[in-house]
Amino acid sequence: MRHRGVSVKLLVATVMMVAIAIGAFSLFTEVQAAGGCICPLIYAPVLCDNGRTYTNGCFASCAHAHNCVPVGPGPIQL
Repeated sequence: MRHRGVSVKLLVATVMMVAIAIGAFSLFTEVQAAGGCICPLIYAPVLCDNGRTYTNGCFASCAHAHNCVPVGPGPIQL
């Protein structure tokens, strides 16, 4: 009977660790930008007519920036 209790505890601990890992991964693949948008963490810089460079077009859109053009290398997953 003791072995069964240990197995259940191990199973519960494993499930909890997987849930935490999935939650942590989701925190680092998207971020909430100022303005309430949720943008992917992909580095594809754009330069907009306000003179600012944004991480990607999503961040620029959230900042209501216009006439943005890509700068630098292609998209890079952060």
